[in-house]
Amino acid sequence: MSNAYFQASAQPARPLTYWHFCDNEHDANECAELVLRNIKQATSPSLWWHQAHNEPLPEVGELNVVTNWQGEAVCIIETTQVSIVPFNEISDEYAALEGEGDKSLTYWKQVHWDYYHRELTGTAFAPQHDMPIVCHQFTVVFKDPSLSVG
Repeated sequence: MSNAYFQASAQPARPLTYWHFCDNEHDANECAELVLRNIKQATSPSLWWHQAHNEPLPEVGELNVVTNWQGEAVCIIETTQVSIVPFNEISDEYAALEGEGDKSLTYWKQVHWDYYHRELTGTAFAPQHDMPIVCHQFTVVFKDPSLSVG
């Protein structure tokens, strides 16, 4: 997919990072589908996960290939905004950008609180209501036109 993107955009090819959302097949595939449909436009790992795994933070302008759980490329996204916000200060607007469930802040807090418990298992960190969250906003810049959107 990255080669097709670089050819179509007349840019020199370069390696891109491939990753999927979430920690389970159902949610990863559902989130990939939401991204394809331009409903999901953000994702929110904790800063502590990045620190525990020595993972760099996303950067504005960075390109990534989103995959499904099986590792099949779904689309290419470009990071448009990155901010660090305490869990208990996430806004209604940001929760809606995540595009999951009913898009409410209540839903976002419930599913993400559970997720952060799983995400931080085995690290030196435990979820706290004021823990720093990486609010990663993005836009789809390329997708295979043959992929069907359910």
